[in-house]
Amino acid sequence: MNHITGIVTTLNEERNICDCIFSLRLVCDEIVVVDSCSSDKTVELAKSAGAIVVVVEYLGDGIQKNYGIQYASNDWILSIDADERLSEELVADINSVDLSVSSYEAFSMRRKNFVGSRWVRYCGWYPDELIRLFNKNKTRFRDVKEHARVFSDNFGRFKSDILHYRYKNSGDLFAKQGRNYSNRGAKILYAKGKKANALSPVIHGACAFFKSYIIKCGFLGGIDGLTVSKSIATNSYLKYAKLLEYYRDPQVLQEEDFTKVW
Repeated sequence: MNHITGIVTTLNEERNICDCIFSLRLVCDEIVVVDSCSSDKTVELAKSAGAIVVVVEYLGDGIQKNYGIQYASNDWILSIDADERLSEELVADINSVDLSVSSYEAFSMRRKNFVGSRWVRYCGWYPDELIRLFNKNKTRFRDVKEHARVFSDNFGRFKSDILHYRYKNSGDLFAKQGRNYSNRGAKILYAKGKKANALSPVIHGACAFFKSYIIKCGFLGGIDGLTVSKSIATNSYLKYAKLLEYYRDPQVLQEEDFTKVW
């Protein structure tokens, strides 16, 4: 068996964390959970499942994912989210490679994104190739607060999938966009000094829908393709509407905590 440390970042993931750890155990001999001060039983459950648990306030996507690397005793890192699982094919692919003699510094894999139990194949959601297995001495996630990725010029490709149970249902799809992602995006844009005007939400929302539904063939996905495209557009609209609100409403700006991403 390869010596791999699995790293999972969590926030209130008691529903997912045990299944995530059990999935990682199929290829990893060490698990590190980096928890962002969960208020549920995530930490307790992760410890009971045998993981090393580190609690630190959320620092941003890439920064948080890299934080756990210092606690890894292995050179090779497999990073997944709590709502992700390894497919049987991916487990077989990882176990078939001898990482100790690999000429690659990283490996990419495809990701299947689900709403409920429904795999969404369009809207840019598949194959959604990502580098998730990497040698920590040679590469890692970019230290960014949003949409962090591992970049490498020397990586192999697994033709198998991570299973990403991204949203519980269609309602969750829209709720997370409105409650979490658009708010995080707006705060990051404001911190970068990005400006917005009255047309910004409409233009960005419309462009996001067109890109997802037309360019990325969401229309081939039936009602799920339409729903996902509308949620992507909603997220983009709200992100710029909230950014504009920071400039238009001093009370909203004053009440926002920009020291926290979420």
